[in-house]
Amino acid sequence: MTKDSLIIVSGGMDSITLLYDYKDSIALAVTFDYGSNHNAREIPFAQMHCERLGIRHIVIPLDFIHQYFTSSLLEGAEAVPDGHYADENMKSTVVPFRNGIMLSIAVGIAESNGLGKVLIANHGGDHAIYPDCRPEFISAIDAASQAGTYVKVKVVAPYTDITKTDIAKRGSALGIDYSETWSCYKGETVHCGTCGTCVERKEALREAGLVDRTEYLK
Repeated sequence: MTKDSLIIVSGGMDSITLLYDYKDSIALAVTFDYGSNHNAREIPFAQMHCERLGIRHIVIPLDFIHQYFTSSLLEGAEAVPDGHYADENMKSTVVPFRNGIMLSIAVGIAESNGLGKVLIANHGGDHAIYPDCRPEFISAIDAASQAGTYVKVKVVAPYTDITKTDIAKRGSALGIDYSETWSCYKGETVHCGTCGTCVERKEALREAGLVDRTEYLK
């Protein structure tokens, strides 16, 4: 298979699954350090998995996001609400247009490296709360990417219409140990077990019939 793709990989369940799912086509993995509470926990996992697969990995700092944007993900662990993603208070975890910014940079890097695709691991469970994870956004930025590059770089988001449980099942089939990923938005020494991403993680692993080896505070 031709290695024609760049992947945006965070170190979380979804992007690590995508990394293994499409490993044979990935030439470059990019992680963005935008100063979130949990970047320091995620990034080492992204680095570890890329090294394990022999995929070149780079970390790009986006300090301006932490400096100028508003989100509980940027304000310390105490700012992140507990609850389920379906709860209204979870909107505080939105980092405005984060995926738009990251994808724009990734598309430029892809074209600079002669790569025709950018992979991103948004999924169906993200749609309700994150506008830049929805199908209409992915379609729009894919069209903009192809229109704005000489090589017509495509934005590919294969998990857009499936659930995190589906992703967990796929990852299990690929042999991924999800204890080697990070989800918690509070970003402390262990997963809190009560924020939206922890609750979603627990649900996905349970519904997929997998043993959850994650260490939780609660």
